[in-house]
Amino acid sequence: MRSKPFTSPLHATGFYVTVVFFAFVTLFPLLWVLKMSLISSTELFASPPTILPESITFKSLTAGTCPLFAGIEVPCPVNFETVFIDPIFIAGLANTLVIAGITTAICLVVGSMAAYALARLTFYGNKPTLSLVLAITFFPAVAIIAPLFLLFQKLGLINTYWGIIIPDVLFALPLTVYLLVAYFRELPEDLEEAAKMDGANIWQAFFKVTVPLSIPGIVTTGLLTFIYAWNEFLFANTLSFDETVQPATVVIPQFASTYTTDYGAQAAASIILTAPLVLLVLFFQRKIVAGLTAGAVK
Repeated sequence: MRSKPFTSPLHATGFYVTVVFFAFVTLFPLLWVLKMSLISSTELFASPPTILPESITFKSLTAGTCPLFAGIEVPCPVNFETVFIDPIFIAGLANTLVIAGITTAICLVVGSMAAYALARLTFYGNKPTLSLVLAITFFPAVAIIAPLFLLFQKLGLINTYWGIIIPDVLFALPLTVYLLVAYFRELPEDLEEAAKMDGANIWQAFFKVTVPLSIPGIVTTGLLTFIYAWNEFLFANTLSFDETVQPATVVIPQFASTYTTDYGAQAAASIILTAPLVLLVLFFQRKIVAGLTAGAVK
């Protein structure tokens, strides 16, 4: 017989109140930034501040003014228009996609093979190696930014994609390895042994048996890596000064002049930068849950 989820109405009330409070605290900053992106500068500096937008002014993005919507008229709030017609921000979005995509690809390829070795092969120093890999994620990035800048300056990597991608991989790869090790250890070894009995070598068993079975874990790990690289600011801001390689996270603060800051445009740019991640999480939410809960139940 299935037990009741709550033993009393008081427990149910406390649970739902906690969930609503947690959801409010989590979503309120995002909703406030969304509100900032929709209102005018006059309303933005109103005192006391408005809770809901009092008015939203729309403009049409016509052909030739917005690189994203060339040839189509799209009603657009003023702050979003400011962002969409800025070629530097559009280039920053493209740079962000390139940097995050390459970082994710490298971490998944290298990390999956390293994780498989740590999960399946028995060798001296296996556990200390995994602990060392995990310890790298706790190392403060700001502690190496100065020597890294000097090294990359000598190597000619300043103002290049690789100057940003290499540090991103350095800090994202350990988490990739750790998550995939936990997932690979939960997969039954019998299937791999059966493949080897049929003549497959260790590489064939990995790519044809383990990887297909590990799609939920790989998707989860890849998405977390992509989010990290997409949102990374410290290395990108320190190692890139050329607008042709700067990601959007570095471009957003540039919606300002010497004496004023366009907070509405910065809020709109933040919403535009966050929206793809939200859509990715919603689209892959089932695989994410399956990947994160792998190994939770024996």
